[in-house]
Amino acid sequence: MTPADLSRALYDLVMGLVARRRAAGDEVALDLAPEAVTLERPKLREHGDWASSIALRIAKPLGTNPRALAAELAEGLSGVEGVASAEVAGPGFINIRLDAAAAGALARTIVERGDAYGHVDALTGSVINLEFVSANPTGPLHIGHTRWAALGDSIGRVLRAAGAKVANEYYINDAGSQMDTFGASVLAAAKGEPTPENGYPGQYVADLAAKVLEREPHLLELDDEVALHTAREIAYELQLAEIRESLARFEVHFDVWTSERTLHAKDDDGVSAIDAAVERLRAQGHVFDDEGAVWVRTTDFGDDKDRVIRRANGVYTYFAADAAYYLDKGDRGFEHKIYLLGADHHGYVHRLKALAGAAGDDPEKDVEVLIGQLVSVNGARLSKRAGNIIELDDLQAWLGTDALRYTLARYPADSPLAIDPEQLRRRTNDNPVFYVQYAHARTAAVARNAQASGVDRSAFAPELLDHETESALLGALQEFPRIVAQSAELREPHRVARYIEELAGLYHRWYDNCRVLPLGDEPVGELHRTRLWLNDATGQVIRNGLHLLGVSAPERM
Repeated sequence: MTPADLSRALYDLVMGLVARRRAAGDEVALDLAPEAVTLERPKLREHGDWASSIALRIAKPLGTNPRALAAELAEGLSGVEGVASAEVAGPGFINIRLDAAAAGALARTIVERGDAYGHVDALTGSVINLEFVSANPTGPLHIGHTRWAALGDSIGRVLRAAGAKVANEYYINDAGSQMDTFGASVLAAAKGEPTPENGYPGQYVADLAAKVLEREPHLLELDDEVALHTAREIAYELQLAEIRESLARFEVHFDVWTSERTLHAKDDDGVSAIDAAVERLRAQGHVFDDEGAVWVRTTDFGDDKDRVIRRANGVYTYFAADAAYYLDKGDRGFEHKIYLLGADHHGYVHRLKALAGAAGDDPEKDVEVLIGQLVSVNGARLSKRAGNIIELDDLQAWLGTDALRYTLARYPADSPLAIDPEQLRRRTNDNPVFYVQYAHARTAAVARNAQASGVDRSAFAPELLDHETESALLGALQEFPRIVAQSAELREPHRVARYIEELAGLYHRWYDNCRVLPLGDEPVGELHRTRLWLNDATGQVIRNGLHLLGVSAPERM
């Protein structure tokens, strides 16, 4: 019996009770949806497999005492197939214990569903644009980008597992003065000149300059304006390619790469996406002119001040590109937009929400801004190429993709994080990623040894899974779909990491107490075969959880 089955049985009991009350002439004002009947895991295992507070929630509309109502529902639950007992606790809680067969049946369900186990429909119908990283293409990705890459990709994975349609998007900031500064820095390096004031320093600029010269050997013979344009464009192409490669090695993939330049580009009528965006906002009634400049009245939507979208000299502000980009996402069918931004972007929250309001959307519903906090790595060296940052590529080479991704996804985005490299490099149980991956490798080893010993899954007798460690392990396996749904709804993939760590611990305790392989000349029996189902189900759930974090599940360690 799954938690969903048990919730439905409890819901049916409640609605049957309501129907009887109404038939007796009582006026019962209760509007209850099936999904409102939820279950929780008791804090103490001896209290049962599941607990419900539904009696406390509906006693008043039914005009009865919560504890008396709980007793009536508990009596009904005791007659449900698969429920061993249902008892009333406290002021009206119901503690429910499943029989071994009903609880153990989950092992077969998990194995048969495979990679799909844990997928839920909590967000089915949601169409989400998830933007993260979006670093300027003027240098290598650094440690901050690394955190947003790991978190953003994991958020996308849990959203999809919860039924949402999601597009990971990278916004390429390839317009504006920083690109000219970048081009001037590369050209200066090609000429052997010092970095321009406020330019980009670092060995990576010199490396780019060398590659630009390889691509365009006559660069230094061109006039200054053409040379600057050439150096900028070739270096931009090379740097963006490096960013793409770094992210791909980090197992982070984007469905859409949007260039800011496309928003500035004019169509055949001489109108850009930014021009069109300004007029669309004006049509909404939120644009006004003052002293030659064009403004958006964002204070109508909680912003601390109105924003200039086009200066008096006719030059658009960055806010104009933000507006055009926001509208473009909506035009592409994305009802909900999620932005994952760095710690220094708090000012964007009100701006983006105000922009949503000015566009005619619901600022509280249609746009969501997640602010990530800083991350540091003890003992990490600054990049030799960039000089003043810690690069993603260096971190990955030093710590490995799995350790880095797992650790970065293991904490909430709004929590400052200090990484201990020595811990991540240890192959011990105090290293969380090793602990979880080792548990998965152990399930694979048990499966291999079982095959060699003649233990297969040709029989399944779930009523035999009655050891206390089996009950605890099955209880945790039941939780996985709920954890996925919660992680998606709260945008918190760290909940998956903490869950599979707990699951790994329960598996290790089960492994120490319950044998899958027969001892000595002991014949292979139904218990061995049934336990193999439980072993394989646990491995599947750990594997599914690691996948949501973008981490591999090794079969040997």
